Amino acid sequence: MATVIQADESQEQRTAQSAPRGGQTDRVRHPAALIRLVSGLCWIALVLLLAGYARSSALGLDTDVSRVTDQMPWPPVKLAAALCGGALLLVPLGYAVDRLLHADGRRVADGVLAAVVAYGLSLLLDLLAGDLTTLTHPLSGGDGRTDPVYGHLAPVLAFMTAIGTTGMRRWRSALAVTLTLSGLSGLITGYATPLSLVLSLLLGWTTAHATRYAVGEPVGTPTEDQIAAALTACGVRPDAVLALGPSRYLVTQHDGRPDLDVHLLDRHVQASGLLGHLWLALRLRTAPRPLGLRPLRAGLEHQTLLGHAAAAAGVRTRTPVAAVELGPDAALVAYRRIDARPFAELFTECTPAAAGAEPAAEPEITPTDAELRDAWQQLALLQRRRIAHRSISPQTVLLDAEGRVHLVGLARGEIAASDLLLRLDVAGMLAVLAVHAGPERAVRAAIDVLGRGPVGAALPLLQPIALARDTRAALAQHKQLAGELRAEVQRQMPQAATEPVRLERVRPRTLLSIVAGVAVGYALLNFLFNTNVNPVTLVADSDPLWLAGAVLWAAASYPVATFAFSGFVPEKLSFRSTLAAQVAGAFVKVAAPGGVGGLALNTRYLQCANIPTAQAMSSIGVSQLFGLVLHMMQLAVFSALVGVDTTSGDDSSALTGGWVVWLAGLAAAVVAVSIAAVPSLRRRAQTLLRPLRAEVLPRLLDLAQRPGRLATGVAGQLLVSMCFVACLYCCTRAVGQHPGFNAVAVSFLAGNAAGNVVPTPGGVGGVEGLTAGMLKATAGLDYGTAFAAVMLYRLLTFILPVLPGWAAFTWLKRRRAI
Repeated sequence: MATVIQADESQEQRTAQSAPRGGQTDRVRHPAALIRLVSGLCWIALVLLLAGYARSSALGLDTDVSRVTDQMPWPPVKLAAALCGGALLLVPLGYAVDRLLHADGRRVADGVLAAVVAYGLSLLLDLLAGDLTTLTHPLSGGDGRTDPVYGHLAPVLAFMTAIGTTGMRRWRSALAVTLTLSGLSGLITGYATPLSLVLSLLLGWTTAHATRYAVGEPVGTPTEDQIAAALTACGVRPDAVLALGPSRYLVTQHDGRPDLDVHLLDRHVQASGLLGHLWLALRLRTAPRPLGLRPLRAGLEHQTLLGHAAAAAGVRTRTPVAAVELGPDAALVAYRRIDARPFAELFTECTPAAAGAEPAAEPEITPTDAELRDAWQQLALLQRRRIAHRSISPQTVLLDAEGRVHLVGLARGEIAASDLLLRLDVAGMLAVLAVHAGPERAVRAAIDVLGRGPVGAALPLLQPIALARDTRAALAQHKQLAGELRAEVQRQMPQAATEPVRLERVRPRTLLSIVAGVAVGYALLNFLFNTNVNPVTLVADSDPLWLAGAVLWAAASYPVATFAFSGFVPEKLSFRSTLAAQVAGAFVKVAAPGGVGGLALNTRYLQCANIPTAQAMSSIGVSQLFGLVLHMMQLAVFSALVGVDTTSGDDSSALTGGWVVWLAGLAAAVVAVSIAAVPSLRRRAQTLLRPLRAEVLPRLLDLAQRPGRLATGVAGQLLVSMCFVACLYCCTRAVGQHPGFNAVAVSFLAGNAAGNVVPTPGGVGGVEGLTAGMLKATAGLDYGTAFAAVMLYRLLTFILPVLPGWAAFTWLKRRRAI
């Protein structure tokens, strides 16, 4: 082992010679700027919505402010306005000069860019929001209206914010006073409204953070001389400072003092992986707070405190020697160096040989039983003082030349940790040691040191989401290892609880449901408020008998759809759950275009019914194939029968029906000839049809052996369409029209086809427009009346089923049926 450590030291020396020297200025795209950018955009959208929909409140606020300002004497007001205008120029100019004198020209250039962009966006928003009268009011002289954005403030705030005023209290105070007085001056002189002031400040602040994220924030890396000087001030006697890599330095000392391992905390470290840590913090109840959200000084104090606490507990770890701030953007922590290497570099990963496999040519290098027990003893010392490590991985468990284990990487740890966090550390150590020593040895060593109680309590926490990233990556390379580890714990402790503890605060499926709910709400609002038909009046003025018939046919479509869906699945399905899945499709389809949501929901339902994914997708494919063929056949039949329908009194309806048939046939012929004539299209078609031939056709042959079930599916497909046609027919009769049934069928079939093509939730827009147009063309209805009938139909089949669909969706989720 000593030879390995010496080789590692020489490698570090070579790395130090090739690492870039400090002192250069780099740019960092800090995710915190992106978060502030998104937050600013949301606030701007909220102000615009307030100006657009809360007109009475906004106008009342503006009126109240105008009444107060009208009572003020004009000469002092004009003088104050002139002084504020001068301050708006002098404050940013003075700050720019101050930054230039401090050799911070790159930040000044960023500020100028942000100011120019903010001013341009102010002008653009003036043009786009000019119709929102709540953002403006008439000028006192009667020459037009004020601007929607009080654009004097946005460039100044963008300039100062983009440069940054952290730690500069005087300039921050000057900026706050100047903006406040300038805003009051704009209100008093009548050149601004309250909302235009708020919009201007939000625009400047948001633009500044957009600029900082787009071009990055200039961050200077300290030089080796600066690091040596900072350590000398703390009593350290550095002899040489060598860069070992990003944010890490090796410091040798005079008089044979031990070397130091210096870790640099700067913007690079804070920004690294912040978005991933934020997502983990949102999703996981026990996720540590992201380092990038802590102030630099707070992170410095936290790391130093954890190091001293672990050392006081007797744990072998890096002991902090010095902690120094190098400015507002950098700090460093110096640890006493450990001559040890991580498990990930010293040992091979344990890969159990399959039954009958030949042994490996070279023996695996694994830790000894004494080293495994020593690792558990170090963790036990932390647990005794209730210190949670929270980042145990093959990179943070080290082994020195004398066979002693060290635990490092406590930056994300916690003092006075809860029982759950301590159990997570036990689970993490089990996974790390199982990777390099196998599950049996890892569990046996854990029981020898900790006892059966803590090890059994960690079993429900052996979940990938609860482990460190490096540990998850190691387990991912050996798919069976996590299951073998759980099985080994259960084998040695049969009484241990096996039900996994729920660690997720928000599951991705829950977020998807929230997004779907928002999309559904937007589609409903867009449907209800962006049409000229009032749903309440439409229902109230309808014939009650025909309206009841439409409701009956709309409700009957769901059990019929259940038979149609079950007919193409050879396996036995629960009728109640399948019916709930079809009702839930009314909720899901509003959030996805072209029926994609319904397909995904049905596929997931079959998977949860213990049907393999390939067979589930094949059943869905067979159902869709039959549905397409039957739909085209129905369209052709009813188009040919339109001429027989004489209730419309229009002989041109036969020509219209024939036109639909001929157009569909001509399109199919053109596509077929093009595919047959062009080799590239022919190869592409063969590629697309290969899954059909490989998966759908075998499933179809399986269904052919059960003609009764296949007949149920085909009949169900036909009856579903007829239910919707009957519903639309009843809706047309409910609004006082008497079209032919065949014409209504053609209109529905054409409109439904458009719904699967238009990329909007539920085909909103395309279905209504095309169906109403087809009713006008085939049945001779007035377009306004036809549109009202279609709106009534969509209300019954698209809007009202959303709430029962949501209830069915929730019920299926609780039963884990989707």
